Amino acid sequence: MFTPQGPTLRELAVQALSSVERGYDLLAPTFDHTPFRTPPAVLDATAAALAALGPFEDGLDVCCGTGAGVEVLRRVCGRRVVGVDVSAGMLAVGRAALGEGDRPRTEWVRGDARALPFAPAFDLAVSFGAFGHFLPREWPGLFAQVRGVLRPGGRFVFPVVAPARPGSALYWTLWAFDGAMRVRNAVWRPPFVMYYRPFRLGGVRAALERAGFAVGLRALPELGTRPDGSPRCRLVVARRD
Repeated sequence: MFTPQGPTLRELAVQALSSVERGYDLLAPTFDHTPFRTPPAVLDATAAALAALGPFEDGLDVCCGTGAGVEVLRRVCGRRVVGVDVSAGMLAVGRAALGEGDRPRTEWVRGDARALPFAPAFDLAVSFGAFGHFLPREWPGLFAQVRGVLRPGGRFVFPVVAPARPGSALYWTLWAFDGAMRVRNAVWRPPFVMYYRPFRLGGVRAALERAGFAVGLRALPELGTRPDGSPRCRLVVARRD
């Protein structure tokens, strides 16, 4: 499952018994060698779709981790790219790998996505693989924060993978992982929120609309289709009016 450069099982166990912030601080040096990093195919497909939606000047990667989304934004934004994350360790790895650059200028900011420390200064925000760290009841507030840092007409864009087919190996894996996390959080503190199974398109779209976004969808055909012909992955494009 992991490369030789990735974390050991013992290291993962220590991280899993920490808070989200501390866990990612510990994981940061080896994070890019784990399956948790967004796959290049998803990043490339998103970048291609954003290029067609642009041009953009200023971009924000929400919960940027080690900077996978920052790399995407640097392909499509002309002036400024900012990565924000709660983990200082993840930011340090991203900064060391990608630097700060000149055009677009790249900045790394420690902050909580539920209280973003920015004025409405961006015309594009993205996020990759972070939403499992927020409970469904937090989505409207989280999305309202993102809307608040976008200029009028700005877009919040992120990929959503089609749900696993009921009864498939992935379906049961997600159920097992979700169950394990709930047991862990019932008996151990501090909590480590990582529930990816509830993040479904219908509920997400409704929360975005409650936060004041107009929501559209774009298929990412590069990532294939399901047996019924529907896309395996869609891009949510939420626009601030």
